[in-house]
Amino acid sequence: MKKLFLILALAALCVVDATAQKKIPETVTFVQNDNRRTEIILPKVNGLNVYKADLHTHSIYSDANLTPEERVVEAWNDGLDIFSMTDHVEYRRHEPTMLKFLKGYTGGEAKAAVNHNVIRKAATEEGIKADLNIPTKLAQKAAKAYGDALLIIPGCEITREPKKIGHYNALFTTDNNTIYDTDPLQALRNAKKQGALITHNHPGWSRKSCDMTEFEVQAYGEGLIDGVEIMNGYWFYPKTMQRCVDKKLYMLGCTDIHHLSSTYKNNGHFRTMTLVFAKENSLKAVRKALEKGMTLAYSAGNIAGDAQLLQDFFKASVSCKYLARGKKGAAVYALTNSTSIGYKIRIGQRVLELPAFETITVSYSKSKSGEDRDVEFYVANMWEVGYKNPKITFKASAK
Repeated sequence: MKKLFLILALAALCVVDATAQKKIPETVTFVQNDNRRTEIILPKVNGLNVYKADLHTHSIYSDANLTPEERVVEAWNDGLDIFSMTDHVEYRRHEPTMLKFLKGYTGGEAKAAVNHNVIRKAATEEGIKADLNIPTKLAQKAAKAYGDALLIIPGCEITREPKKIGHYNALFTTDNNTIYDTDPLQALRNAKKQGALITHNHPGWSRKSCDMTEFEVQAYGEGLIDGVEIMNGYWFYPKTMQRCVDKKLYMLGCTDIHHLSSTYKNNGHFRTMTLVFAKENSLKAVRKALEKGMTLAYSAGNIAGDAQLLQDFFKASVSCKYLARGKKGAAVYALTNSTSIGYKIRIGQRVLELPAFETITVSYSKSKSGEDRDVEFYVANMWEVGYKNPKITFKASAK
């Protein structure tokens, strides 16, 4: 018995000693901080790729709270293919604080910011001392981490009093430092001289109407405006769509992001964006697509733009297949969505959800002549000119 007790005691001592000898790690990682890209699957349409773009964003170099590098990471994680860093030319609210922070580099003198807020103050001949090309350069450098997958379009925002003049993004700029002028109309002309495309941003912001002001009539009349931001964040300006059609302007959906883009995911949506129909993701091809008006605007699950482009995009996204005869001879069809964007199908008074990558069935009774009806419905989350939902028709088939 004593011998057995001794053996057990020695075994226990070995276990304790083995535990004591176990090496304690220096560092334990519970979660890998791995950036995950949200892949947004869209179809090819008439031989063109559909790229996801945000052409209106801001950083700490104007009036937002993230760096251009962080904006690029967000853009990639959010599934974008095209991105533009469009910091304000005339509104840079962080600049006075930056100058105080850098006082040791200026001999301790208190340097005042120049023309950093011409929304509230009149523009002066002093010009702008900051290097307005830095945000784009930082974004371009950060985008190299993703190879050729994320295209950076150089740009900036020409910013003046919103009710009478408004805000305008200059895209495809070559030197943001040569755009500023005390006359906002001349600033637009300066951007156009560089070959920039000019977008009229959030045309209904801080106003009661989207009707053009005297300044805008002049800017449009000179041919300075190439497109309109019909969606900005969660705001939609449907009246401006007719203007785009009449004047052959492109239509954009943009975040105008100042906060974190994760707020879109928190609300259950992709970020507001422009769908660009182009042959390839290059500056030349994307510019050509904009000039031809080959864009749709997306916000909070809604898509708006040219009626024919909406039709083509939907039919490339959703297929219709005959299944069987239902009750009283009704023909039953399957609608299959092969994309990341969900749709709302309106048939009469009924609204059916067609979620991303799912299939639903719809049934249609025969016409009075005994022939099968065409499969017809409206897409309740698509918008064409006149604030109307497009009507989609698939040819009925009983085979």
